Amino acid sequence: MIRGSDDSVSGYLAGDHRRLEQLLDRSTRDSPRVDAAAHLEFRAGLLRHISMEEKILLPAARAALGGTPLHLAPALRLDHGALAALLVLTPSLTIINAIRTILAAHNPKEEGPSGIYAQCEKLPGFNSGEILLRFQEAPAVAMAGYVDTPVAIASARSALVRAGYDSGMLDCYD
Repeated sequence: MIRGSDDSVSGYLAGDHRRLEQLLDRSTRDSPRVDAAAHLEFRAGLLRHISMEEKILLPAARAALGGTPLHLAPALRLDHGALAALLVLTPSLTIINAIRTILAAHNPKEEGPSGIYAQCEKLPGFNSGEILLRFQEAPAVAMAGYVDTPVAIASARSALVRAGYDSGMLDCYD
C-alpha cells in the first residue's frame, strides 16, 4: 500500500511520486547500466499511478465540477501519454532521462497548494475518503514486453511532441 504524508489525496499521490522517484533513481544507480528489476518495478508503479489519476481522480473531479474537466486535465493527459509511450521502449539512460524531464515538469502541476491534487480536495462533492479507498484498491496495470520497433519509437516521439517536449530526446534511436 502506498502511504503519503497523511491520509489526503494529495499526501497519498505525492507520496507515490516520491516512491517512484526512488525506484527510478535506483534503476540508474549503477550508471551506465540500467537495473532491470528496479526499472520494471518503476514501470509498473508509474503505470498504476497514471491509471489511478486517469480512471479515478480526473473523472471524480470532472463529476464534482458538473461534467467540466479540470483546467489542467488535458495537459496532464498529454504528459501521461508521453510517459506511457516511453515505457513501451526498452529502458536505457536516454529513455530514463526523457522520463525524468517529463516528471520534473509534470509533478509540480499536481503537487503543492495550487496543484491539481489540492484543487480536487477543495471541490464540493469530492469525497476524498472514497477516492483514497479506490486508490488503495486500484489493480496493477497489465504490462506487455518492451517494443523497440520503428513504429514504437515514432509513437514515442509523436507523444513527446504532442505534450510539448523535444522529440530530440530520442535522437539516439535514429
